[in-house]
Amino acid sequence: MTPNSRMPVWPLLLALLLAGCSNATYYAQAINGHFAVMRAAVPIDELIGDPASDALLKRQLADVQAIREFASRELALPDNGSYRSYADLGRPYAVWNVFAAPELSLDGKRWCLLMVGCVNYRGYYQRQDAERLAAQLRQEGYDTFVGGVPAYSTLGYFDDPVLNTFLRLGTQEVARTVFHELAHQLLFVEGDTVFNESFATAVEREGMRRWLASHATAETRAAFATQQARKAAVMALMRDYRRKFAALYASDLSASEQRHGKAELFAALRRDYADLKTSWGGYSGYDPFFADDLNNAKLVSLALYSEWLPAFERLLDDEQHDLPRFYQRVARLAALDSDARRELLQRTVAATGESTQAAIIAGPQPTAGALRVAASACGGCP
Repeated sequence: MTPNSRMPVWPLLLALLLAGCSNATYYAQAINGHFAVMRAAVPIDELIGDPASDALLKRQLADVQAIREFASRELALPDNGSYRSYADLGRPYAVWNVFAAPELSLDGKRWCLLMVGCVNYRGYYQRQDAERLAAQLRQEGYDTFVGGVPAYSTLGYFDDPVLNTFLRLGTQEVARTVFHELAHQLLFVEGDTVFNESFATAVEREGMRRWLASHATAETRAAFATQQARKAAVMALMRDYRRKFAALYASDLSASEQRHGKAELFAALRRDYADLKTSWGGYSGYDPFFADDLNNAKLVSLALYSEWLPAFERLLDDEQHDLPRFYQRVARLAALDSDARRELLQRTVAATGESTQAAIIAGPQPTAGALRVAASACGGCP
């Protein structure tokens, strides 16, 4: 895999290294980590054509090729060199992300980076580096969460490879990941993590609906629908409790009273999750998230990928699931300033009989300053 010739990569990397002493170490590990991924990448055609390649790997990579072609042909996602090579990193995750939030707040800590803007996580290629930062933040009084991430996007700067970290999870996970990450290459708003991730998740879900309709058995589609129903139930539960936590932290209660209320809310959340598990017949796939270390940082991490998902799915419905029209509409929304964008998304979520389509269509066209398309490297996307 080679750098995308359309992008001035080396000047950007040099600028990152010179951005300041406080960030130099972080940028260095990010650059070194990514180039290690690049060096490990081998074209998929080459691996499939190699008689020495593992037979199972060949079958998996053939599925990848079908998914990659489907993404551009059927979902109007970028047709470039991404996901046409494969890299085995020899580890279970590509990066580890650190999330942090104050003890009595859901305002996640943000880190500001060149080109990307401010994001609510910090990614590391070595887990020990992520754990070291998390330990430091805990000493400063933050709730923290370190989560392993199987894939990330460079938003078109490089031809991102398929990684063993998500290939090992099966064909459906490969499809979900490819659709999600290519959506980031299509549209990315600097500094608005929740917008970016919710948009990519909406594209991913639409892509999976179409992929399964044409490439899966009825049993597989039913199993996936069950999985999605469970995920939707967890997301709804978490949205409900984020509202409860936000109300608690915004109250006039003393810090001691808020700490007591926080403990009670987490206990109630675990009880409600246990009820969900019972309704699922004991399915335990979400147990690690609801383990004893459940805290504000975990609430923040989950919100990044789902907060505006209902709004984007409403917009997709409004466009009769015509993806190019949906992308244009989202681009107009992305061109708004952050406050206006958030207000319209809130109205879209809350809308019942009244559509917000006219308001969004009437918005300004995207400008280079407001909308960053394939503009920079970003953190991982669970």
